[in-house]
Amino acid sequence: MQKVKLKLSADVHRKQKVVCIRFERNQEVINLLRANFPACWSQTKKMWWVARNEFDYDKFKQVFSQTYEISIQRGIAEVEEVVRLPKGYLEKLERVRYSESTIRIYTKYFDDYQRYFRLRNIEDITPDEINDYIHRLIIRNKISHSQQNQRINAIKFYYEQVLGKKKEFYSIDRPRKTRTLPKVISENEVIQLLNVSTNLKHKAIIATLYSAGLRRSELINLRRQDIWFDKQLIFIRAGKGKKDRTSILSESLMIVLKKYLKLFKPNYYLFEGKGRRKYSATSVFNVVTNAAERCKFDKRVTPHMLRHSFATHLLEQGTDIRYIQNILGHASSKTTDIYTHVSTKHFAKIKSPLDRILEDKKKIDNELIKNIDK
Repeated sequence: MQKVKLKLSADVHRKQKVVCIRFERNQEVINLLRANFPACWSQTKKMWWVARNEFDYDKFKQVFSQTYEISIQRGIAEVEEVVRLPKGYLEKLERVRYSESTIRIYTKYFDDYQRYFRLRNIEDITPDEINDYIHRLIIRNKISHSQQNQRINAIKFYYEQVLGKKKEFYSIDRPRKTRTLPKVISENEVIQLLNVSTNLKHKAIIATLYSAGLRRSELINLRRQDIWFDKQLIFIRAGKGKKDRTSILSESLMIVLKKYLKLFKPNYYLFEGKGRRKYSATSVFNVVTNAAERCKFDKRVTPHMLRHSFATHLLEQGTDIRYIQNILGHASSKTTDIYTHVSTKHFAKIKSPLDRILEDKKKIDNELIKNIDK
């Protein structure tokens, strides 16, 4: 006899996110739902549902998997996240207003962690076992310093924020901080990028990234109304750290954006893709890297390099570093100070001792020659 199928999907019902449970009418399933879950029947949608923040997938499997077939409607990321994660994890991430990218990273890395300890109750795993797990990833998967920190943060978030355990109890070894210098391109290379971009939208994207020192996420979240032509400012909503700020709107960019707005007529966001949806981060990346390839640069150029270049070029033209800090939205001046290490302006004042030695030697040689001539 074929098993009854229970189909799970995501929906919004009565102004709340829910997990829908659909199946051919079966009184035994209904009784189990009522006995084990806060499930409700929707007459209008002809389905059973449970509020997403009350849905316990592990328990759902325990109750139904032996007798019934459970399937998740593919392509619905929210349900896939719910069933992968312990109760409360995703909801807590959303309540503390983490960014979409952070939520995506945390859920992916915590899912990896759960899979590794799939035969264990994750609440019983010790800090030493977590450290061994991270060490295994470093040795076998060669994960980077930043990924190591992200994975640790995803794990600590569950124990400290969701379960409320003490921070000191779940102290996990972290990598030593590395100090890498920002990669930049020259002013001439910026001009080359703009010149090879014959598509007006692509030219506007590159010019906006560079001239205002924007992060890629900040660019794609710009709305039409955030371009203040009268004040020559760009308003950046909820940048990194959920902080609003403004950046400069250059006169050259104003000309490009006015032409772009007239031709493309974006509806809501400044840069929109198919179906008037927000332009994707991947598309922005491709716009920049493709332009760099056409320029035949001997290095890989990314959107964030334009932000680094903006800050470095401002510093080289004599802009006070405190103003640069505010424009970039850095919480600490230490973050902005790193650009002094790649600015050529400061090195121009310093003379290599090799040049001085050779110049002195040349003077001595000249004197010797003069003496011989006499």
